[in-house]
Amino acid sequence: MNTPSAPLAERARAAFLRACRLDVETMKPGNVSVASAGHGMTSAQFIASAGAAAAGLFTPGARVGARILDAVRRTFDAAGCNTNLGIVLLAAPLCAALERMESLDAASWHRETERVLAELDIDDARLAYRAIALANPGGLGDAPEQSVHAQPTVTLRAAMGLAAGRDSIARQYENGFADIFGAGLDAAGAVSPSSEHRAMLDAFLAFLCGWPDSHIVRKLGAAVAQSVTRDAAKHRAEWRAAGRPAQSPELDAWDAALKARGINPGTSADLAVATLFVALMTSAASTSNA
Repeated sequence: MNTPSAPLAERARAAFLRACRLDVETMKPGNVSVASAGHGMTSAQFIASAGAAAAGLFTPGARVGARILDAVRRTFDAAGCNTNLGIVLLAAPLCAALERMESLDAASWHRETERVLAELDIDDARLAYRAIALANPGGLGDAPEQSVHAQPTVTLRAAMGLAAGRDSIARQYENGFADIFGAGLDAAGAVSPSSEHRAMLDAFLAFLCGWPDSHIVRKLGAAVAQSVTRDAAKHRAEWRAAGRPAQSPELDAWDAALKARGINPGTSADLAVATLFVALMTSAASTSNA
């Protein structure tokens, strides 16, 4: 396995931290943000979690399962709660894939990520199970065939495949991160400093409109999740028809309505963070090579 050059490793870490900060800087209805705390958490916890998790995620040469467990442990030390398990599960294979890359473009990163996923083994599953059990997300580790509270008997990718039908993050392990490198990057587009917040919101809405948010399904049921997906599609269609981006008063009102009902589209946010991590890295590489 290659060790990434110091400049690439530093850029990747910076891109990850920027994506995590955009997660709370951008008003994404129902999510915790700088402007609006919620669900018993604050933006400061998310920012602290990102810095803590990065130390584990970017350990050179570490296996995916070890990155996940180290990042989750560090997160709990920093924030005292599960703020970023989904982000960590998505970022770990992406970080491992970066160490193999010779050219930094989305197609190459996608290809290397698929190779990383194909090589995951039972040891990765064992370490990831410990991380998921520690984070205690509720529902993710409850597949009858494989419980995170028992020793795994299959690889991490196979275990995630068992949960893929009910969890969009697990599905990325099964489908090779197709949603991140497909719908996510398509929505985010080329990212520049002036478009970062728009890109984050667009990626978030693409996922929230695309299918029911897994976190909402686990917490409140499929019917509530489906209603949020319909509302998201309606809002996005209205903004597109008007030829303008979402305005703050509209986002604020939707955000308040969701939080009043205890609705947090957390999985859509996690997918958007992973998308922006990739988009920030590949957009910067494209600009530097132009």
